[in-house]
Amino acid sequence: MATFTALDVSDVRFPTSQSLDGSDAMNKDPDYSAAYLELRTSDGRSGASLVFTIGRGNDVQAEAIRVLAPHLLCRDVDEVLDDLGAAGAAMTEDSQLRWLGPEKGVMQMAIGAVVNALWDLRCQREGKPLWRVLAELDPEELLDLVDFRYLEDALTREEAREILEAAVPGRAERIARLEATGYPAYTTTPGWLGYSDEKLERLLGEARDQGFDMVKLKVGEDIEDDLRRFAIARRVLGEDFPIATDANQRWGVDEAVAAIDALRPADPYWIEEPTSPDDVLGHAAIRRRIAPVRVATGEHVHNRIMFKQLLQADAVDVVQIDATRVGGIHENLAILLLAAKFGTPVCPHAGGVGLCEMVQHLAMADFVAISGTMEGRRIEYVDHLHEHFVEPVRISGGAYVAPRGPGIGARMHPDTIAQYRFPDGPVWKEPAA
Repeated sequence: MATFTALDVSDVRFPTSQSLDGSDAMNKDPDYSAAYLELRTSDGRSGASLVFTIGRGNDVQAEAIRVLAPHLLCRDVDEVLDDLGAAGAAMTEDSQLRWLGPEKGVMQMAIGAVVNALWDLRCQREGKPLWRVLAELDPEELLDLVDFRYLEDALTREEAREILEAAVPGRAERIARLEATGYPAYTTTPGWLGYSDEKLERLLGEARDQGFDMVKLKVGEDIEDDLRRFAIARRVLGEDFPIATDANQRWGVDEAVAAIDALRPADPYWIEEPTSPDDVLGHAAIRRRIAPVRVATGEHVHNRIMFKQLLQADAVDVVQIDATRVGGIHENLAILLLAAKFGTPVCPHAGGVGLCEMVQHLAMADFVAISGTMEGRRIEYVDHLHEHFVEPVRISGGAYVAPRGPGIGARMHPDTIAQYRFPDGPVWKEPAA
């Protein structure tokens, strides 16, 4: 009988602030970082996952993950993996930890890390990628992973069952299509605010030549600067090329409307996070006032309940899930089901280390087993730090290639962890010296 023996957490940080990769109107000097979890078992296997941060705070996130050790240590691995829905629910229901939330922030993300690591272990045992494992579950098995509490005024278990059963026919064909052509992507690689105009122009040209059919620009620091950068993008890409924008929560409601009105001649495809992610009614007001420009949000939305409210309030045109923001795979399945119920497309956020590798599995499982469509959907892609992962994301012709290796995509190379561990890894020791 194999048992869980350790939750090993490493503070892994990459000094991306040196090149301003990831810079935007609110986060000017991010160091892409990961509170990296290896969930070890007595038979020598492990499950890996991470929570993305941008530097300081990684230590807080790592400690929150460690606090969850009593939920797993010394327990039978088979027993836990046979009912992952119950394992996740037990952590969420821990009353002393729930008091810190409930179901939001650092603690909920820590629960998500452990849930995701358990799925990675299960996928390793089955020898399959996560998207394929989820896509092959029957509707009742998927339903048992989802917590419908607080959702039933918008989505009942019976309604979710109807969505999942409607997607069963054609699953095999969609799997074959996914493996043949991949999943559409868009890229934010050219659009970081800290880049020079010359670098912006070069990267835009490279994105077009690589087959991407949409790019995203960061906006929100200065409207004249935004318009100048947009003009460069239009010159390189043409007038009809979709260009999304992302304000990273920079504005209040009236500011957002005024800014989008100013950008309107440049034809932004969507505005992402125009205001606080907690302001459901603010998003709804902005959406009404800037139509037909789309509103997208989700990377900082705490939980499934807030996504429910955004959809009920007609506050978003595009739902953006994140692989590590909420309580893991189970809560993201709830959000995907909500989006399917409301007919709202999902375009996952992936602007961070490991996020491309992880969230692609959720989008692909959604296509096969939930929504059954890629219409109006793309997964974000950023061309940073993929070489540090055992199963790095692959892009071909502007699309994600469906992963075939086992796991959830979060496993890092041991040398990477040793090199970039904070504060004692060589990368961090040398600048200090």
